[in-house]
Amino acid sequence: MNGRFGALNGVNASVHSATDRAFHDVVSIIRAKRDGHALSDAQIDWVIAGFTRGEVADEQMAALAMAVVWRGMTRAETDRWTAAMIASGSRMDFTDLPRPTVDKHSTGGVGDKITLPLAPLVAACGAAVPQLSGRGLGHTGGTLDKLESIPGWRADLEPARMREILADPAIGAVVCAAGADLAPADKRLYALRDVTGTVESIPLIASSIMSKKIAEGTGALVLDVKVGSGAFMKERAHADELATAMVEIGTDAGLRTVALVTAMDTPLGRTAGNALEVAESVEVLAGGGPADVVELTLALAREMLLAAGIDGIDPADRLADGTAMDRWRAMIAAQGGDPDAALPRARHTEVIRAPEAGVLTRMDAMAVGLTAWHLGAGRAKQGDPVSAGAGVEMHVKPGDSVGVGDALFTLHFDDERQDEEGRFNRAGRELAGAWEIGADAPQAVPLILDRIGD
Repeated sequence: MNGRFGALNGVNASVHSATDRAFHDVVSIIRAKRDGHALSDAQIDWVIAGFTRGEVADEQMAALAMAVVWRGMTRAETDRWTAAMIASGSRMDFTDLPRPTVDKHSTGGVGDKITLPLAPLVAACGAAVPQLSGRGLGHTGGTLDKLESIPGWRADLEPARMREILADPAIGAVVCAAGADLAPADKRLYALRDVTGTVESIPLIASSIMSKKIAEGTGALVLDVKVGSGAFMKERAHADELATAMVEIGTDAGLRTVALVTAMDTPLGRTAGNALEVAESVEVLAGGGPADVVELTLALAREMLLAAGIDGIDPADRLADGTAMDRWRAMIAAQGGDPDAALPRARHTEVIRAPEAGVLTRMDAMAVGLTAWHLGAGRAKQGDPVSAGAGVEMHVKPGDSVGVGDALFTLHFDDERQDEEGRFNRAGRELAGAWEIGADAPQAVPLILDRIGD
């Protein structure tokens, strides 16, 4: 009896001893970062692996994240943090494909539908584009939400099917959701940062984005880092810092990486909303569309081809000759969608008209994005439904002349206006301060502000 209980007591002592050691290891790591010390490779590997397995408590990881927010991380620490998150899951490999692979990532903005025309366009120029995308949250739209407005289209693909589409000489591009086993540590950490006020850290943001992109297995990466009222980065210096950090992570990992810093004070294009943006993307693929969407699509396409080592092809020619449109149709069909199906339309529309004549001098991207969100195009938290047809249509952009009564915006929504707290009325209040009319045209601001990388 005593011997059996003695053995159990020995096991318990051993378990408590291991738990105590783990606890003290975490605390020492938190203290080291809190006091401004660089973490070692072993410390980073241990804490990320332990957090992924549930051995490092959420409150401990939150404390470490806050220490990183205050103290930052060196380039070596950020590289190792990213590598540890990649190592927490699986890693895709497309090196056996018959064409070079290249991907694009945007930090998100209002009306940013660039992935939709860009992926088939770059595929039409000879690259394979394995685009893993996400859903929208708050004022920024999600690429998957937009594509899911196409009847039948599905975002979830098995890796084998993804590879088949990329290898198909008539397609070569896929836009889908990331698998659950791709950098799972990042998914856990991001959810924790979101509720603990620790999102605003350049090293953590950069490693979050780059861990998924490197694990994706692409051969080259082009980043679109947006700055302005409608972007996550409001200040140019912060956008440049983020772009530089991500380029450094990619370069250090052996991934050809370049970043464009682009303006997001004004929405991209003339629509913000899921089906509305799909329709606008199809216009671009047909050789038309808003000038700013075409400009950024072609600029990113040229960077992607350069990174992939593809010379002598002008992507503008592939828009003009219909090749990019053919790839779009094939890409949508390969993922179960009907490229000929009518897109969803909202049940109600309301036109906002100009109360005076003049020139539109300002259109605030954040306010337009929040308006589309209130109308039902976005979600407040992960898992919320979105309205495929809801959104904002912009009939004029800064610099355009308007007359009294001219249409400025059309609001698309499904909910009835039953009370002052209805979605339409909340959207109207948001949009009221989004624009100004004056006598003189505003100074033109370039869309592409900088290029960072080799």
